[in-house]
Amino acid sequence: MKKQQLLTPFVKNISLKNRVVMAPMTRSRADNLGNVPTDDLHGLYYEQRASAGLIITEGTQVSPKAVGYIHTAGIYSDAQVEGWKKITKRVHDKGGKIFVQLWHVGRMSHPDFHNGALPFSASAINPDAQAYTQEGFKDTVAPKEMTVEEIKTTVKDFQNAAANAVKAGFDGVEIHSSNGYLFHQFFNGSSNKRTDMYGGSDENKTRFFFEVLEAIKEVIPQEKIAARFNPSLHGLFGMTMDEDTIPTFEYIIKKLNEYNLAYVHLSEPFTDVSEIPHAVKEIAKHFRPLYNGTLMINASFDQEKGNKVLEDGDADLVAFGKPYISNPDLVARFEKNLGLADWDQETFYTTGAKGYTDYPTASI
Repeated sequence: MKKQQLLTPFVKNISLKNRVVMAPMTRSRADNLGNVPTDDLHGLYYEQRASAGLIITEGTQVSPKAVGYIHTAGIYSDAQVEGWKKITKRVHDKGGKIFVQLWHVGRMSHPDFHNGALPFSASAINPDAQAYTQEGFKDTVAPKEMTVEEIKTTVKDFQNAAANAVKAGFDGVEIHSSNGYLFHQFFNGSSNKRTDMYGGSDENKTRFFFEVLEAIKEVIPQEKIAARFNPSLHGLFGMTMDEDTIPTFEYIIKKLNEYNLAYVHLSEPFTDVSEIPHAVKEIAKHFRPLYNGTLMINASFDQEKGNKVLEDGDADLVAFGKPYISNPDLVARFEKNLGLADWDQETFYTTGAKGYTDYPTASI
């Protein structure tokens, strides 16, 4: 039997024991006053999955203004950094590697999280979605268009969060520039109607992201920085595609060739985009020729599809989401060609250990 590509080491600007990556997933377990990750829950959860080549944490807010969901952990306070230190140690003690995903949801938030103030975004356009608050789901509102000063402050927030990631012992950081959140809101013409230096052209729409990347480079080596994008996101979180959407992402990916990042993380379409004009249906195949660095791909991959995308040369690493929720020993299951346990979607965003740290490993 030939060696599975998923199980082969990857050695480039990032060195991993295999190519199976645990994708970043919001799990809402930081249900405490300071949104601090805890050793008994977060620590055990990530330690159980340390056989992955790389773990990417749940989206982790870079400031109080960045939050948009209840019970999500941050990395802006001393207490949060101390919490993450315990978690990274547990992963490292098991021989794993772990990046923190730096997150700002932008308009995908609610005034309830900000003492009544409006969330931030590129422009004052309501995504017409829902935010998950302490009182349940609430309709989103039209956000506040960020001033240049507020953009500069947010750049600093990301830089501080990256510096905190170093203190907390993370192996690197992933900038969450995807899935309809803040940076994506600047990239997309349906959410960015600005006429200043942050709107209009590809250079302007992506300026904020590259300012953050440059700022993070000042506190962590660029080979420990990654970024995630979802080019063909349509119909979710208020995002719609037009003729400029894919060219903007092509501009971003090509420009990232000027950097020596750990990896670029792309998502295949979350929904059927076969009837959507201008959408790219096969993201890995489309963007692989444009990017010279390490390319990670995710969204609905299984063992067979993961091995194939690597064999075809369309990606270097594959990130698995939901399979990692219910299969902490996913790598071992792939090695033994075992079936996967089913996940319990009812416990994705609840609190406590149930549906989080109580999934068993396979009997081998």
